[in-house]
Amino acid sequence: MNHGKYQTEWNLSPLFESDEKAQDERREIENKLKEFVEKWRNRNDYLEKPEVLSEALSEYDEWERVYSNGGGERYYYYLRTQQDENNPELKAKYNQINDFSIKCENEMQFFVLRLAKVPADRQKTFLESKELSAYHHFLEKLFAEAQYLLGEDEEKILNLKSTPAYSNWRKMTSGFLSRETREVLTEEGTREKKSFSEIQNMLQTSNTDVCDSAGKAINEVLVKYVDVAEAEINSILQDKKINDELRGFVRPDAARHLSDDISSTSVDALVEAVSDHFSISRDFYQFKAELFGVKSLPYHWRSLVYGDINKEYSYEDAVVLLRKVFSNLDPEFSQIFERFVDEGRIDVYPRQGKHGGAFCMGNLISQPIYVFLNYTNKAGDVSTFAHEMGHGINDELIKAKQNALNFGTPLSTAEVASTFMEDFALEELRGEADEETKLAFMVAKLDDDIATIFRQVAAYQFEKELHNALREKGYLSKEEIGAIFQKHMADYMGSAVEQTSGSENWWVYWQHFRTFFYVYSYASGLLISKSLQSSVRRDHKFMQKVKVFFSAGLSDSPTNIFRGLGVDIEDKTFWEKGLLEVAALLAEARVLAKKLGRTQ
Repeated sequence: MNHGKYQTEWNLSPLFESDEKAQDERREIENKLKEFVEKWRNRNDYLEKPEVLSEALSEYDEWERVYSNGGGERYYYYLRTQQDENNPELKAKYNQINDFSIKCENEMQFFVLRLAKVPADRQKTFLESKELSAYHHFLEKLFAEAQYLLGEDEEKILNLKSTPAYSNWRKMTSGFLSRETREVLTEEGTREKKSFSEIQNMLQTSNTDVCDSAGKAINEVLVKYVDVAEAEINSILQDKKINDELRGFVRPDAARHLSDDISSTSVDALVEAVSDHFSISRDFYQFKAELFGVKSLPYHWRSLVYGDINKEYSYEDAVVLLRKVFSNLDPEFSQIFERFVDEGRIDVYPRQGKHGGAFCMGNLISQPIYVFLNYTNKAGDVSTFAHEMGHGINDELIKAKQNALNFGTPLSTAEVASTFMEDFALEELRGEADEETKLAFMVAKLDDDIATIFRQVAAYQFEKELHNALREKGYLSKEEIGAIFQKHMADYMGSAVEQTSGSENWWVYWQHFRTFFYVYSYASGLLISKSLQSSVRRDHKFMQKVKVFFSAGLSDSPTNIFRGLGVDIEDKTFWEKGLLEVAALLAEARVLAKKLGRTQ
């Protein structure tokens, strides 16, 4: 569909012209799988000779480039389900290709499992081979993971049991919550039935009556399902404990660090630095309470919106603004952005049946990348657009420089490019505003920074205590889980936010706790981003180093990539530099609020 001068719905024809043509690809994938398996399954020479391994990895790279993960069909149907999530026919087709994809990956996993198990002396030979230099870090990471891998049959069993032992539990709880509706007060002053996700979004309002109504409704839903969630969280944590013991992981978060290609030392330095500076988040909530004229904020008020940012930004306005932002940073960023806009790779507006939220989606290196928005002409939609385009630009830069095995970003740095672009877009928006609106922008930005850095690290601390407590006790009651949750929320919020009755259950809806130890990546991404932003502002030539990082993908560990940029992410003082940027913005907002008479 065209809206004004731009196409505003995805053009999926680069994947397939129609649903019917999407299914034609499956036979090609089966043939390529059979060809690879028959050639390499019963051979050992690729496990012994660098030149043979180079041939095998080149063919495996081709698989990952074109055929892996369900090829284009799975990607196509996933995108279609996001455009029309209530269409049972699309869901059925996606589930079918998803099952097919899992079976294919199970057939292929012999290759990396056997390669991972080669003796240490041969690992050294492979890592030092010039013939294998293009796959150096892929091999390095594979060998690091090898000590935690089980045999082929055992890995298949763990793969197969993951759905009933883990995924189904997660789907059950989130499914119950998604079906709940409650009558709540709206911004228009009427009472209407809203879904649970809609009610959650209503917490981000400047209307305290609306916020109170939403908070009450959320508490009602969560107390209804807290017993279910208690059984679920204990089951999936117990499942993880079993998996960790089978694999030999000592720390509950160690598997996450290994998967994300980041050292536990780096994550510990991050968590310690942020926890040591919880005074910043406590000061922010004290400042926010002052802005709203109260001694303390009820728990559900923590996301109250301060001030009015009334100016609307059409999609066309947003394109012009982001074109300027990206062009000022680097001409190539702007060129990539123009391709997304012109080629129909952005699905812009909300509509009936379309999934909520926003994301940037890439699948295989040979396929186009798409951005998904629900654009409603608000300033926040512009910053979301910039954020998702940060991911898109990041992925395009990687595609231009890396092979298929190095395509992607580790979770530890996945949010760097997105927050980098978003912050420069917000800076542009603030620059156009009067002082009242500028204060509103500052408070909104601080809200986001506090949630992204301090709240997520407090959540990480909650997760660590939760996993360790379960491993010690065997089972945790909802009351015990709630007490641990409230302790860590109070730790970062301070006395300016009340841990009001019902808030002990707000872990129930927080899906990230089911994607174990994921939350640290929000903080690491934003703090690294702030460091890079600071360097670019001091010297724009530093953008070339930033582009080197954005192009690196999975070709090396984040530690080594950043070391090349003069950044040591294992040093606690590095993380503190980013925290000081947040403190500086808070100080600036306090000065402006006092000047405008909004605080004493």
